[in-house]
Amino acid sequence: MQPITTGASATIYRNEVGGRPWLLRLESFQRDEVRDPHRAYLCMRSAAHAGIAPAVLHADADAGVAIMAFVPGRPLEGFPGGSEALARALGALAARLQATPVFPPVADYPTIVGGLLERLRRTGLYGSLLDPHRDGFERLREAYPWDESTLVSSHNDPHPGNILFDGQRLWLIDWETAYRNDPAVDLAIMTMYRASTPELQEALLQSWCGRPSDPVLRARVFVMRQLVKLFYGCANGLYLTETRPDLVETDMNAPTPAEFSAAIRDGRLIENSPEAQRIGGKVAFRTFLEGVTSRAFAEAVAVLRGG
Repeated sequence: MQPITTGASATIYRNEVGGRPWLLRLESFQRDEVRDPHRAYLCMRSAAHAGIAPAVLHADADAGVAIMAFVPGRPLEGFPGGSEALARALGALAARLQATPVFPPVADYPTIVGGLLERLRRTGLYGSLLDPHRDGFERLREAYPWDESTLVSSHNDPHPGNILFDGQRLWLIDWETAYRNDPAVDLAIMTMYRASTPELQEALLQSWCGRPSDPVLRARVFVMRQLVKLFYGCANGLYLTETRPDLVETDMNAPTPAEFSAAIRDGRLIENSPEAQRIGGKVAFRTFLEGVTSRAFAEAVAVLRGG
C-alpha cells in the first residue's frame, strides 16, 4: 500500500490486488449536513455508473471507507488540443453529470455559503474585515434567481485537483460535497479555474448546452462565479481556524490569482499547506469583493432582472 494524499477530507492509498491497482479512501472530515458519506457515496456510485467517476468496488458509509479503480493522472496542461479542447471537454463532462438521476438535496447553495460566512465571522479570525463581504453576499443573494425546479446533480467542487486526465479522457473524483444544486455552480467553478478568458468560457458553455450561450446564461455563470469564490474563501478560513487556532488576521492584502498560482508553481508556497490555505483564502475574498463591486456584476444583475 502506498499513500497518495493525506488531506483535510480523506487519506488515500494505492494498493494492488491480483496485479490490478485500486484506491483505498478513508474519510477524515467532520460529518455535518453537507459532508455526509451516505449521500457522497450514493452520488459517487451514480457518477461511476455513468462513467464520470472511476468504478467503485466497495463503499461503506458508516465506516467511511471506499475502494475505487485507480486512474493514473496526467497534467491537464497536456490535454490534446490545448486549453480550448479542455474547456469543451469540461463542458461536456458537466452536461453528462447533470443528465444523471438527480442527486439528493441538502440546503440551497446560497444558504450554505451564507452559513459558512457567518460561522467564519464568529471565529474572530478576520475580525470586522469580512463586513464588506457580508454586504456583497446579501446583494448577490438578492440578485440571483434561485429556482428549485432547475436543480441538477452537481459535484460542487470540480477544481483542477478533483479532475483527472488519464491521457484520453477526464474523470471527476472526490464526491464528498456532491448534492443537488444549481447547474451554474459546477460551470462557474470550471470556468474560474480552467476557462478564464471569454473565448474559453464560450467554448465550455457551448459544449455544455449544445448551442451558443446567451446573455442570461453568461450572467448566471458570472454571478455564480462570485459566490463560489466566497465559498472557497470561507472554506479555507474555517480550515485555518482548525489548523492555526491562535491566528488573527489584521488585513486582507492578497496577491492576484496569477501571482498566487506562480508562487505555487515556483515552490515559494507549498500547495495545500496551511500558509497556502491562508493566502489562497485571502485571494478568494479579494476576488469576490472585486467581482461584486465591478461594473460587470452590475451589468450581469441587470440582465438577470430583465433590465
